[in-house]
Amino acid sequence: MINASNIYIQYGNRILLNRVNLVVYEKDKLGLVGRNGAGKSTMLKIIAGDMTPQAGNVTRPNETTLGFLHQEMDLPKGKTVLEETMTAFDQVRKLEKRMEAINEEMATRTDYESDAYIKLVEEFTELNDRFEVLGGSSMEAEIEKVLKGLGFKQKDFQRLTDEFSGGWQMRIELAKMLLQRPDYLLLDEPTNHLDIESIIWLENFLKYYSGAVIIISHDKQFLDNVTKRTVEVDMGKLYDYKASYSKYVQLRAERREKLQSAYDNQQKVIAQRERTITRFMAKATKTKMAQSMQKQLDKMDRIELDVENNSTMRLRFPPAPRSGDVVIDAKAIEKRYGELLVLNGVDMQLNRADRVAFVGQNGQGKTTLAKIIVDAIPATDGDLNLGHNVMIGYYAQNQSDTLQSNLTLLETMENHSPAEMRTKLRNILGTFLFSGEDVDKKVSVLSGGERARLALACLLLRPFNLLVLDEPTNHLDMHSKEVLKNALIEYDGTLIVVSHDRDFLAGLTSTTIEFRDKQLFTHLGDVNYFLEKRALDNMREVELQKNKNSKQTAPKKSLSYEERKRLQRAVSNAEKKMNRIGDEIKKIETAMSSPTFYEQADAQDIIKKHQQLKADLETAEEAWLEAQMELEEAE
Repeated sequence: MINASNIYIQYGNRILLNRVNLVVYEKDKLGLVGRNGAGKSTMLKIIAGDMTPQAGNVTRPNETTLGFLHQEMDLPKGKTVLEETMTAFDQVRKLEKRMEAINEEMATRTDYESDAYIKLVEEFTELNDRFEVLGGSSMEAEIEKVLKGLGFKQKDFQRLTDEFSGGWQMRIELAKMLLQRPDYLLLDEPTNHLDIESIIWLENFLKYYSGAVIIISHDKQFLDNVTKRTVEVDMGKLYDYKASYSKYVQLRAERREKLQSAYDNQQKVIAQRERTITRFMAKATKTKMAQSMQKQLDKMDRIELDVENNSTMRLRFPPAPRSGDVVIDAKAIEKRYGELLVLNGVDMQLNRADRVAFVGQNGQGKTTLAKIIVDAIPATDGDLNLGHNVMIGYYAQNQSDTLQSNLTLLETMENHSPAEMRTKLRNILGTFLFSGEDVDKKVSVLSGGERARLALACLLLRPFNLLVLDEPTNHLDMHSKEVLKNALIEYDGTLIVVSHDRDFLAGLTSTTIEFRDKQLFTHLGDVNYFLEKRALDNMREVELQKNKNSKQTAPKKSLSYEERKRLQRAVSNAEKKMNRIGDEIKKIETAMSSPTFYEQADAQDIIKKHQQLKADLETAEEAWLEAQMELEEAE
């Protein structure tokens, strides 16, 4: 287990982590939650050993391994995606090279009875066994499975990593970590740059991961599907709940309610006793009694209320200047990237005060059309005209990444501000929770969420009547998402939102435009109406729709009560079996990692059992998937 004890971090006058303790057990699935800037990423860096606390220490067993995916990755250049991912198997490849060398040597030697030749055979056998344990024989298949699960196509494998954006490079780094299968896997916002299909794949991978996983994420559904324990970082303290995120929210409210009630009752008792003591002290005959009561009162264990952080950014978009009735008139828009056709002759017209959500799989052209609208990229063909007096406010998917790291917050705002707004910049920063000395901080020291807030603050410095937001919630905590959503509901201009977040989109827009097969399909109503119309359960299922040219959904398969129960039992039994087999595999692999393992008389039997268990695990996974898919088709 990992044991972080008495951890203390202070920046200036602010105590970020105040003598906190955390134990992470070997199979924990733990969500680390809290507001932006609360110290979640700092805590993760300390656990990973990337940062040293000012007090306290972190211990973990020497033989264990740890992988840490943080928000800023820097891949080496000059390698293909496949070559870079293969570095996850460096140890296996070293074994492979040595085995090849031994093979060549044995092929040229004829002294088959000599001690040297026998030792060579024994070394090859030992190396081959180790090669199998580390997954050498299935290395390429595993790499392909993980890369494709994270959204890469076969044709991407031979492309240089330099060609990919930061988000895709993060996927490569994540793939390497998943293939290495460390005992402790630390993930800081792993879903920020993933499409929904890849998020679902990652969820399923992590649910049955044999080691411990610690996740920072603002995706409620992802946390609910993966984690079983939630640790909240708030006002320098940690609060540990043995529950997934949704249950934690409920338990947290109940805990605070009970604590408040107990605190209020105790305060009444204290006040009553203090009045009695004061009254008795005024009488000489009861002074000793009063002093005795005071001593008892001083010894009372006082209930302390956690100081809840109620600070929240205050966001209100400026009134939208009046535009013409028609805001966007797009006809026969086509967009190609080389041979790749993304949009094929699409039409779209938006009128003043329309509120539209762009939904669909990644790669279907949502961001592309948004960029064409704001004139960030040109269309390959077609016409797009903006109406009279249209002024655009644009929040790009990587907006916070475009901020200059070497500037202070105030300098950043000044660079985005017209002259008449200069005197108001400090007040605006204050409404986004940047106050006092914060304005002189460098952008480089901000967390992802703080950068997102700063980017939103810059957006408010000029008037606009067409607001285009591309994945605006990526780095925002749960509370900030709600603040942004409420501000958008009150915004009186024309709105386009690109998002995969159903909670955020619900009730926010009046029209949903689905991007599918290089075309646009318009549905009147918000995202919930769209999902109901398509008979889909949630936004994730929208993302998984493939090769369906018809707008009508396939009829559901009907199950009897007995059939449904049978499938539910099959899913549950398969999950239990996978967990049991995974535990056995982990125990064997721990034993096999010992330097003296191959000296044991039963080493070969254990290796055979390990291989059989891996085959059993694949069979159990197939049974789980088959039952789960049949159940989902009926639901």
